[in-house]
Amino acid sequence: MITAFIDLPGATPNNRRSCKYKLQEMADWGFAKFEDDDENEEDFDPQLRWGVKDGLIFLIDCTKPMFDSSDEESGESHFQLCMRCAKTTLQNKIISSDKDLMGVVFFGTEKFENPSEFKHIYIYQKLDQPGAERILDLEEMMEDGYKSFSKDFGHSTNFSLSEALWTCANMFATSPQKVNYKRILLFTNNDNPHAGNGNLQRQARTKASDLNETGIDLELMHLQQPGEDFEVSKFYKDLLYTADDELTDLPDPSERLEELLSRVRSKDHKKRANRHIPLCLGPGLDLGVGVYNLVRRLRPPYPVKLCKKTNDELKSHSKTYLTDTGEVLMPQDLKKAQYYGGKRICFENDEVAEMKRFEKPGFYLMGFKPANRIKRHHHVRPSSFIYPDESNIIGSTTCFTALMKESLESSMYPICKHINGKNVAPRFVALIPQEEVLDENKVQITPPGFHVIVLPFADDFRKVKLEPTPKANSDQIAKAKELIKKLQFPFTSESFENPVLQNYWRNVEALALDRDAPEEMNDYTLPNEKQMDKRAGKLLTEFSDMVFPDGYDPTARKKSGLSADEKKAKAEEALLLLDAQKEAKEGRLGKLTVAILKEIVKREKITTTASKKADIIEAINNHFGIS
Repeated sequence: MITAFIDLPGATPNNRRSCKYKLQEMADWGFAKFEDDDENEEDFDPQLRWGVKDGLIFLIDCTKPMFDSSDEESGESHFQLCMRCAKTTLQNKIISSDKDLMGVVFFGTEKFENPSEFKHIYIYQKLDQPGAERILDLEEMMEDGYKSFSKDFGHSTNFSLSEALWTCANMFATSPQKVNYKRILLFTNNDNPHAGNGNLQRQARTKASDLNETGIDLELMHLQQPGEDFEVSKFYKDLLYTADDELTDLPDPSERLEELLSRVRSKDHKKRANRHIPLCLGPGLDLGVGVYNLVRRLRPPYPVKLCKKTNDELKSHSKTYLTDTGEVLMPQDLKKAQYYGGKRICFENDEVAEMKRFEKPGFYLMGFKPANRIKRHHHVRPSSFIYPDESNIIGSTTCFTALMKESLESSMYPICKHINGKNVAPRFVALIPQEEVLDENKVQITPPGFHVIVLPFADDFRKVKLEPTPKANSDQIAKAKELIKKLQFPFTSESFENPVLQNYWRNVEALALDRDAPEEMNDYTLPNEKQMDKRAGKLLTEFSDMVFPDGYDPTARKKSGLSADEKKAKAEEALLLLDAQKEAKEGRLGKLTVAILKEIVKREKITTTASKKADIIEAINNHFGIS
């Protein structure tokens, strides 16, 4: 946004309210970039705007068998494995969702520390946001602290699992921050902790049922002791499954542990609708749909300004002052204006909002087009996805499903006018139907719905002048096909991490944890030359000899374009030919860059200290006597 505060000729403190204006270039009001303005709309989904927090508690068995070596190769105990899982999860949380909460609770210890003063239950880390100190604490416990665990915490089998679950539920209930999704991961290698004590078993089953009713998920991470099987039917089946469940055995915990132990430095985005708007099929026939972003570009987090002394986060507050008197200007003192034909046209804020408003937000059906009319090159911006929303309009799912099935069967795709927000310009979109896809276990892989493809306007197309290049002959094409077949591999975008972001997060982690150097990173976006040479080395040589002439160096860069000095000389030449007074009279100064405007100020010897574009334009207009 380009803004400037100027004093009109003849302005006095008495009439400053009518003479002070906030000037903005019309293109920066949003007329040219409406698709970026919808993030600040008032009807934006409040859940997405404020976000919600997820809570996770690691409930770890600390009885003596958990400290026996379970891995012959590494000598790692089950307790060390639990600490490693907690540490890795905490590291992932800092990057993926740093607002989530996590805690660690021990049960089966001799000492105890919890608000209810339950025996043999120790809250090692309270339910709080992840941080470097908590990671270092878990790391120390995993490497050295477990050796003195018997002395520092002790072991006991007289615990009550019901009281341990009660403690976790109380941590969620007393959390000062609202927790949306609550989970407890129970780590143990004992398949029957309360053998022979029916009272404790009944209490545990009752408490597990209470957790389920209050929306707290309990997951069991059973760790098998060497040479023994973990039998869920002895005790934990009644805690985890209801009477209607047919499951009798737990899945192999190795897959779940591998997921907890893997370092995934990626941002976790909540699967919530960006907007809830109607899909209008005709007068009186509206469907409720939610708009989702399936794919979005990820950037490094924005820098945060901190206080030099206290290291606390700083909050910035901006005020606008009258240059003559230093008086603070209120929002009603500011107006927006546009230069047109050498004149400044002023608008009230209500007029600006009205100009940007077209219709109510929603999808408006315009007609149908055959599927083959939607081309791959009709790509203006990333697409979104719509799914029926029954909460706003009852019956939306049924009508939405009928429209989707009919579109798939007839290969006729709906064309709609899409208005994403109150002050957002309409765009024409194509709704591409997508069927539901399930795997062999009847688990959904692909959801049913419509992909929203933004269609281009006429001015989005441009003619590209292609330089003439030599055409490949049939032998070269055949060799290229053979080479491609040899180098093919199953592609999934999740297999390739952004090396810039990965390097960024590794450096941040090394700085926060006081490491000497960040972890090594493998850049999987670079070609694996050894593997390529192993699979198609001979074909690569044959293809190169067949296509490239003798002495050709493919690594040599072709010099193209102008150098920096040539570009500067060309810009200076264009500036000498520019008639600044004519440009000012015709109101075209706004199309020039700030650098060129500053050069005009120097050339015309205009006295001004302005640095913003609108201020410089005002100074140039005043110099030539243009109001």
